[in-house]
Amino acid sequence: MPYIDKYGYFVIFCSLMLELIALPFPGQVMMTYVGFLVYQGHLSWGTAILVATAGSCSGITFTYFLGRKLRSPVVERYGPLVHFGPKQLDKMSRWYNKHGNVVLMFSYYVPGVRHFTGYFAGVSKLPPRIFIIFAYTGAFIWTSTFITLGRLLGPQWDLLNGTMKNYIIITVIVCLVLIALYFLYKFRLQFKHFLGYLFRKIAALFKKDSSRL
Repeated sequence: MPYIDKYGYFVIFCSLMLELIALPFPGQVMMTYVGFLVYQGHLSWGTAILVATAGSCSGITFTYFLGRKLRSPVVERYGPLVHFGPKQLDKMSRWYNKHGNVVLMFSYYVPGVRHFTGYFAGVSKLPPRIFIIFAYTGAFIWTSTFITLGRLLGPQWDLLNGTMKNYIIITVIVCLVLIALYFLYKFRLQFKHFLGYLFRKIAALFKKDSSRL
């Protein structure tokens, strides 16, 4: 990672900000390497954590306000295509207002989830005060964890990434399977409703024809 060696804190800030906007940057790998640079004495531990936290907070805050701004136009235009209308949006908003603080705190550790929690928080219109408290606290804990681990492991910093990668892959697979099962369950219910509706229509047609006879 030569850019971090050369430009230091500026690269840390920009990389994590862009990753939280949903661009493909290996944030956790980078932070453990930053911890290794701290171990070598090239960077300050406290400053690295503060800069990484600031970059993460900037990225997720941008996605939060973008989600709030695009909430209505996106749902109105594309919601019906995926059976997600105003009722479903209100339901999601109620759920996020109840459980969103936990999601914001711990989603940073799951790739593919942390990239979109800001958008969902904005679309759900989670109150800004709640968003700031939990999103920023989660960002501080996340960045502190990986930079500190990189510092503690020193030259073996890359061993952590191999182990974490395996756990992350397993977590992502489990999440995808659960999501697929959920949609299969929802599809089965919708299919049953469709069959019931079709059967009633056919029965009504037969009843109408028999009455004519």
